[in-house]
Amino acid sequence: MNKYLNMAGMLPVFFLLTVLFSACNMTESSKIPVIFDTDANNEVDDQHALAYLLFSGGHFNVEGVTVNATSAPTGYSDESDVSDHYEEAKRVMQLCGGFYGKIPLKTGANGSFEEIKDHIGEPEFDGYEAVDFIIEKAMEKRNQKLVLLPVGKLTNIALALMKEPAIAEKVKIVWLGSNYPEPGEHNQDWDIASMNYILDVDVPFEMVTVRGGKPSGTAAVMVSKAQIMHRMPGKGPEADTPVTGRNGGDFTNFGDYSANLFKQYGMWGNPPGRALFDMAAVAILKNPGWAETREIPAPVYLDGKWVELPNNPRKIILWEWFDIYGIMNDFFVTMDDYKLVDAE
Repeated sequence: MNKYLNMAGMLPVFFLLTVLFSACNMTESSKIPVIFDTDANNEVDDQHALAYLLFSGGHFNVEGVTVNATSAPTGYSDESDVSDHYEEAKRVMQLCGGFYGKIPLKTGANGSFEEIKDHIGEPEFDGYEAVDFIIEKAMEKRNQKLVLLPVGKLTNIALALMKEPAIAEKVKIVWLGSNYPEPGEHNQDWDIASMNYILDVDVPFEMVTVRGGKPSGTAAVMVSKAQIMHRMPGKGPEADTPVTGRNGGDFTNFGDYSANLFKQYGMWGNPPGRALFDMAAVAILKNPGWAETREIPAPVYLDGKWVELPNNPRKIILWEWFDIYGIMNDFFVTMDDYKLVDAE
């Protein structure tokens, strides 16, 4: 039996109910302020992470969504313009409570950190809408740090830190990326320079590891197509106007769109399934007990491998060994009994 269930069994019932009620009803000032930074059109996990965030209104204040461009979805062209990612994020926001137009959605970087960094002094550079928005929100007075939750490349975040270094004291970055200590990983490899820049800046930085094919990363947070087809159709609020999906078809709730997305993808592993990497990054913000953390000296990534810097005074946090059952159970429970975040 789960160790937390054992502990719960020893608690007085009244105290346990009080704890559960408090956990499910955070005060407005204690909710986690988040900007979700996403390559929404890349896979299927971004959409589920954004829906999970928007449906967890008891825990989060979603202050905005920013997009960037990595690759196109499997089976599409290798090139994907940032506008494709904007449109996919827009669809999800429309389907998850009509948030498009209520919660800011900003276009970010199409290119890489190295391509853009020398232009950040210009009024309009590649990704300026997202970068300036991140800076603006970070500089607002609040009682806790703004969480930047990038689940794609780190370009928008690195550019914001370069343009306004003062935000480093006001934000915490929780990034879904890297196979650390192994090389590779999509989000990392799409813009290594932005990651190395952040690793060298004195800003709270947490890496939610991916580790494809291993049990210790978010790649292990798997869901089967059968589970999605059984649990998701019809879930979420009904949109007033049908939304055309990425693959065609019209949808009025996120659950139906979720099922449609999963129909387009092959599964992997035994039993076969698909990882909801990005959704796990939202989950560990919601409940840090759903993974293990450890602090390490910030390394650097050079020539296709991690270089350790054991004497580096700068420290970062690694997230690993995720509670797959706890995370997936809460995801489906949230889909069944959602509480929408407040819109501005």
